[in-house]
Amino acid sequence: MFNTEDTYEVVIFSIGDTKAGTKMGKLQLKNTVDDSILNCILWEETLNRFDNKLFRTGNLVRIVSGSFNEKFNNCLVSALELIKEAKLGLEEKDIEKYYEKLQSYINRIKDDKLREFVSTQFEQHPEFKIMPAAKLMHHNYIGGLLVHTVECLEFAQLNMEHFTYQANPDEIFAACLLHDFGKIFEYTIDTETGLIDYAPGFREEWISHSQYGFSTCMNAGFKRVAKMIAAHHGRADWGAIIDLDQKDLEPELYLIHFIDNLSAKFGKINTRLLED
Repeated sequence: MFNTEDTYEVVIFSIGDTKAGTKMGKLQLKNTVDDSILNCILWEETLNRFDNKLFRTGNLVRIVSGSFNEKFNNCLVSALELIKEAKLGLEEKDIEKYYEKLQSYINRIKDDKLREFVSTQFEQHPEFKIMPAAKLMHHNYIGGLLVHTVECLEFAQLNMEHFTYQANPDEIFAACLLHDFGKIFEYTIDTETGLIDYAPGFREEWISHSQYGFSTCMNAGFKRVAKMIAAHHGRADWGAIIDLDQKDLEPELYLIHFIDNLSAKFGKINTRLLED
């Protein structure tokens, strides 16, 4: 059920096609009082009345008019009111601050060939700065991928300072920098509305962003870096190419997985949290 007096936070929004060939919006809202989730449907004629900015992740909205469908456990929305607009993501000055941090870690890579390889990836793809790290799960805003990558680098640095195991910092930094690099091809983000979607055609060319990073590093001859990227999702059913349930794996593989997961779980999830 829903209450027209309640305030909801936009969690995720997508547009698909109905069997009749019309557009249908799917909107997931979170009640700001009890965190309960409300799944909503908007028909094409309703969508045409709204600016897509209304559906930005993190926006606070109120359902002005709608009807709850007990059978499908969702709400058919006919009118919404914007209460508070969320930020699109990082401001330009913050993007540059994070990118300077990222560059400082690239410069810590002592191996000339590896450092040049990593640096070239970022030089050739300046769009990395604005991309999200996910559509929903974490860092889903402009600059989110940049923030997530820097967080992983910082977590890696903190952990390596306490290792007795002789890890290779060059390879660990490179894996942190490139583990999610394929997401610049996997997602699209509308810089006007902040809406994120999957890039058309990516799934036809690549299985996942992990496969992209793994393949790129393997082709360049950096096999240990590739292996860390292949394992960073931890489990095969989470998208990992190497499942960490296997025996006798190098400790670095676990490190990249755990710091990636730590950033995803405790990092800034969406633009609403950026304002706190």
